[in-house]
Amino acid sequence: MAYIMNRDERSKIINLQELKVSCSDCSLHQLCLPKMISKEDMHTLNNIIVRGKSLKRGELLFNFNDTFRSIYVVRSGSLKTVYAKEDGIEQVIGFYLAGELLGFDAINGYHPCSAKALETSNVCEVPFEHLEALSARMPSLQHQLLRLMSKEINTDQNVMVLLGKKNAEVRLASYLLSISSRYQQRGFFSQDFYLSMSRSDIGSYLGLAVETVSRTFSLFQEQDVLMVERRHIIIKDRDYLQRLANGSDECGADVNKNVREY
Repeated sequence: MAYIMNRDERSKIINLQELKVSCSDCSLHQLCLPKMISKEDMHTLNNIIVRGKSLKRGELLFNFNDTFRSIYVVRSGSLKTVYAKEDGIEQVIGFYLAGELLGFDAINGYHPCSAKALETSNVCEVPFEHLEALSARMPSLQHQLLRLMSKEINTDQNVMVLLGKKNAEVRLASYLLSISSRYQQRGFFSQDFYLSMSRSDIGSYLGLAVETVSRTFSLFQEQDVLMVERRHIIIKDRDYLQRLANGSDECGADVNKNVREY
């Protein structure tokens, strides 16, 4: 038998769409996902959030080995996380789009990487000390935090799988499908989008030379799979990319042949 709330209980539930603060219309909806949360708890959560931190392109949100203090939510724009190798070259290890959270990998005390804005961006800061205390008395929020941390682990595993794929075409196809899906989840166009990351960043992330990334984009365009205008991408044949990412021998053989001849 379904449980039906009485009038007093319903009066304590807040509709996220009614919030005058920005949580309901920005990326913080991921953190505020507990749908049955009282007005008091919702306002408490709102009060610990530091909103509107603006970053210019190339500006650091946090640096390697900085003390961990907060979780960050990308409200607009995008960021990348990087390791600085001994030779000074950056290794890109992640991209974060509007609506995504970063910083969970530093809960042990220090940030293991740096985070840079790929474009003019805006982030919200959630001090972890306050968030942890609040989640201790809000089971729904605690559950959401665990779910988000689990998602981060799954993302890391997916990256390892992606890097284990030998062909540049398969790696790039998988990457584009991932970006497309992430846009779709946030209500944006999934087949027509702008890549804020450079070819060099994509190559670093995928373990490919920038020249290989550029050639593969050109190849996909020649095959009428993509329409590419600098960083503007239109996916014209998503099924092809999906078959390629799934390891179709026929697609992979055709593309590999073309790349070798390029």
